[in-house]
Amino acid sequence: MSSNIVEILSAQDLRRTITRLASEVIERVGTLDQLVLLGIPTRGVPLAYALAQQIELLEQIKVPVGSLDITFYRDDLDRITVRTPGKTDLPTDLSQKTVLLVDDVIYSGRTIRAALNAVHDYGRPTLTQLLVLIDRGHRELPIHPDFTGKALPTAREELVNVYLDATDQRDGVELVTRDH
Repeated sequence: MSSNIVEILSAQDLRRTITRLASEVIERVGTLDQLVLLGIPTRGVPLAYALAQQIELLEQIKVPVGSLDITFYRDDLDRITVRTPGKTDLPTDLSQKTVLLVDDVIYSGRTIRAALNAVHDYGRPTLTQLLVLIDRGHRELPIHPDFTGKALPTAREELVNVYLDATDQRDGVELVTRDH
């Protein structure tokens, strides 16, 4: 079985997408002093930091960034590969804040459902929103991102690989199709 790999976003495209997403967040969130970015490991965390860096560059406001491990909130632990739970690192109390969950790819919506459950164990935000770099469709739950870098319709058997410099030493997004 061979694979066909298509570049969806180059490193430059990815930087432009992050800049656009940061601008959209600034425009639509309103008061940035109440905003908290929570990245979902693995690649949602460096993506959240990149967004915060871009927001600070554009608005001179430092937005708190943290990570939210959702391992024990998942409903598919029996079907996924065993992984070591990550660390939840909250930069502030989430109560009365605007929490922006950040993830690299949304697919079924189950990861985000787990993240929503986890967030509410740590406080009661005024508003919880979702930002994803890639929306590949195929939702199993009624969850839709508030901010999307790129909508990428895919077949279920295709894979979307996101590469971020902080974790992969390069930036980009690829679509992988397996030939049978």
